[in-house]
Amino acid sequence: MAQSLKIDPYGFREYDARWVFEKDINEQGITNLGKGLGTQIKKHTKKDNPRVIVGHDYRSYSEKIKTALKDGLISTGCFIEDVGLSLSPMVYYAQFNLDADAVAMVTASHNENGWTGVKMGIKKGLTHAPEEMKELKEITLGQNFTKGNGNQKQIKNFDKIYKDDLINKNKISKKIKAVVACGNGTAGIFAPDILKGIGCEVIELDCDLNWNFPKYNPNPEDLEMLHAIAKSVKDNKADIGFGFDGDGDRVGVIDDEGNEIFSDKIGLLIARNLSSTHKNSKFIVDVKSTGLYSTDKVLSQNQCKTLYWKTGHSHIKRKVHNEKALAGFEKSGHFFFNQPLGYGYDDGINSAIQVCHLLNNHDKKMSEIIKELPITYQSPTMAPFCSDEEKYRVVDEMVNEFQKIKEQKIKIDDQEIKEIITVNGVRFSFDDGSWGLIRASSNKPSLVVVTESPTSDLRKLNIFKFIDETLKKTGKIGEYDQKI
Repeated sequence: MAQSLKIDPYGFREYDARWVFEKDINEQGITNLGKGLGTQIKKHTKKDNPRVIVGHDYRSYSEKIKTALKDGLISTGCFIEDVGLSLSPMVYYAQFNLDADAVAMVTASHNENGWTGVKMGIKKGLTHAPEEMKELKEITLGQNFTKGNGNQKQIKNFDKIYKDDLINKNKISKKIKAVVACGNGTAGIFAPDILKGIGCEVIELDCDLNWNFPKYNPNPEDLEMLHAIAKSVKDNKADIGFGFDGDGDRVGVIDDEGNEIFSDKIGLLIARNLSSTHKNSKFIVDVKSTGLYSTDKVLSQNQCKTLYWKTGHSHIKRKVHNEKALAGFEKSGHFFFNQPLGYGYDDGINSAIQVCHLLNNHDKKMSEIIKELPITYQSPTMAPFCSDEEKYRVVDEMVNEFQKIKEQKIKIDDQEIKEIITVNGVRFSFDDGSWGLIRASSNKPSLVVVTESPTSDLRKLNIFKFIDETLKKTGKIGEYDQKI
């Protein structure tokens, strides 16, 4: 008996697709997604047999899902080139290296066990934008599929080609001792080898593959993961600690004293390091990132410009591409480097390599380099539950609410709102440089809340309390994943 079709429409998110496997989508649903994607790829490439790079992450069900996805793609006429167990950036790199027409990576990234999903793209270096996701959703749910005769082949040992590309271009002369933490995710069979290859001494932490993620989710924004790296850095007297997410496109950084450095500040340090040899460059940062970019003296001296843009790897990647920016940085740990530093997409290992170059170029410890930045008090990214059906409405309500607060000159911690940015939710800022942000999560049923103050930890906390109280009044939010 044929399996009945199951595919929750809410799994089509802003720029990728994510579901809880079997609860929200089944294999037939995945096959239909493949048919929808194949139809879309053929439409945009205008080819009967477009070549599609496919890979998968290390979860117990990922290969099964990949097979179902490939079945759908092949039925539309796509020629599949399967690179096997992969990181997302390895699949993106394969599109350049093999000159393919599109990519489809089976991964749930940092989401908990049980989740699955697909990151996909057609134009090299870019992943689906919201309008492409809307089109894919309509094709898939409408079952308006094209038919064709496709096929597939395995590309063996492509992991070596990917590793060698990063290693050969990035040798360092300084001996850097690095803790490399992978949360038992797929990065464990890539990151240690590559960082050893460029010249680092590597201390491995949870690099054995285990799809149960027994310690913690591989998520470099997760405080549990960051604290484990910090302990290992101090125990091993390491120079730096790196934490990678499940599909290797993000990195978190711990300095030699065991302090967590949020990725937006790492991005600023890298931008500073690059600005001296790449004057007049543009950098793109997401709305969750520190306000220090806009006031940084080094960037200003080197005539560099920073633009704040929508959070989300696909949004920042596209903005970096369109603005011909040198690099883009997200607080979540997605970094994007254009030529000559990269191919425009996010690669957590390449990001860690750029941090190694930063250390290689300075006769200072990481803790000393970070102290060159003005002190700010930052919250981690906090995510209160809010259903997919409600979250965008709640954010619209918050945009209106904070615009009213600004117009009515209502004070928050004795300050009036100076500026509001609404490119992605609402980011409100004050004269002293403090700010708060509320936006909808792009990949889970939750909101995202971040605060920062250059003045005091208490002000950061008070801004969060005000946001939390305002959100609670909606009656639409649940528990937070973590709080300050």
